Amino acid sequence: MYLEISNPMDYHVALYIRLSKEDETEGPSQSVTNQKSLLNEFVQQHRLFVYDTYIDDGWSGTSFDRPDFQRMIGDIEAKKVNMVITKDLSRLGRDYIMTGHYMERYFPEKRVRYISLLDGIDTGVESTANDITPFRAIMNDMYAKDISKKIKSVKRDKQRKGQFIGGKPMYGYKMHPTEKNKIVIDEEVAPIVRRIFAMALDGMSCRKIASTLNEEGVPTPATYCGWNMGRKGPYAGLWSSERISEMLQNETYLGNMVQGRTVKISYKSKKCLKQDRENWVVVENTHEPLIDKETFQKVRMLVNSRKHTRSRTYDFLLKGLIFCHECGYPMAVLNRPPVSGEDRLFFVCRTYQRFTKAGVCSCHSIKEQVVTEAVLAKVREVCEAYLDPKKLQPIAADAVEKARQAESHEAEIQLLHGKIDSLTVNLDKMYMDRLTGLLAEADFERIYQRVKMERSSLEDKLKELEAQKESPVSTEDRARELVQQFLDSAYTSRELLVSLIERVELTEDKQIIIKFRFRELEAIS
Repeated sequence: MYLEISNPMDYHVALYIRLSKEDETEGPSQSVTNQKSLLNEFVQQHRLFVYDTYIDDGWSGTSFDRPDFQRMIGDIEAKKVNMVITKDLSRLGRDYIMTGHYMERYFPEKRVRYISLLDGIDTGVESTANDITPFRAIMNDMYAKDISKKIKSVKRDKQRKGQFIGGKPMYGYKMHPTEKNKIVIDEEVAPIVRRIFAMALDGMSCRKIASTLNEEGVPTPATYCGWNMGRKGPYAGLWSSERISEMLQNETYLGNMVQGRTVKISYKSKKCLKQDRENWVVVENTHEPLIDKETFQKVRMLVNSRKHTRSRTYDFLLKGLIFCHECGYPMAVLNRPPVSGEDRLFFVCRTYQRFTKAGVCSCHSIKEQVVTEAVLAKVREVCEAYLDPKKLQPIAADAVEKARQAESHEAEIQLLHGKIDSLTVNLDKMYMDRLTGLLAEADFERIYQRVKMERSSLEDKLKELEAQKESPVSTEDRARELVQQFLDSAYTSRELLVSLIERVELTEDKQIIIKFRFRELEAIS
């Protein structure tokens, strides 16, 4: 079958062996042992010197980024190898473009002779078998493509059935201990996920949530899974606002299986492209939810409301809800502080900012405080049509009475004293650490201000409890006070505003148009 190799002493042979899972379906003849036996028999018959044997077990032929193949290429570059022998052409690779590159260009340029035993290919001689090699490579490529389609079809079918086929479940879940392709709640990190949603519901931005978790040293999802243990860099092992935003909008936490968000370019490439949401595979109620639907929807509205603002410097109650009535684009925010220096924010049309000379739109300049007060007044007016303080008071009175029976002011006062003393000790220790150089000045200022504010808040609460102890307030008065506090705070709650208001539009003549999410509220306003 093969021509005699006339000068065997001139060659340093590399025996290359490859086996992948799809190759195993072709039968036992493809095994590593079988390939090795066939190659050794050939080199012994032709008295060839084997420099080394290179084995890639479990590696697909569609990629040439295989460890031992690359090691063989390194030895070719170092001129240690000048002959490569494989069992057949598919062992070299199944990508006909790259296989052709190595056979037609790379091996000849490096003066490397290539032999494929079962195909009768020998680049050291003129042969008709060599002429049809490109067609053999194409057939091998088509086989790999067919296998890829079958695997992809099976995976897609599992996705549509709501079975999990990924490597690692979403943070907060883990693989079911007994059932395959099913996930369950990971109780070790589930409280962190719930806390992230609670912080978002309180109005904290994704950036602030990430900063808080980093300050507390909470391990990131990647660190928890052990994915970035070898990764280095200033942001390694840190939470990011992008990660928090992705978690807050992932329906997996609702009990829905969300898959197919990315797709590989082709069976020849590992690169993945993001899919549009409408192409995702979402199957509802496949596992136990971590977050209730109402909380998830509110958090999604809060996150989406911030997408309309580009400012990261100034924070205000209606952030992300203000739009220009004429051009429809979000309003920009400018700070024009007076001589005293405090912030004084103004809304300005962003279109006018960018295209002032072109005369597109107009300035629309108006104080942020004026808009906020007008919106809150309208929200108060709308809510008062639904909220009756007289109906709320009996509920508050009952809650006050139960709280008095369940809690002791004296015990709470003692607990507050303990917390305040503990914070004071921490402040003293931080100050000493700063003096000795153990704590950097910037870190000291940041932590010191946070702990000081926390202690001040506890001291205010302590004074209130001690005042109540000296002059107890009647249940009726306390209930009335609680109802009023609820009503006053409700109108300034960002969660409430985002839930009620879709957008606020400012006109050229400084009119404020509020568009509510519910038609019933539009009728009242």
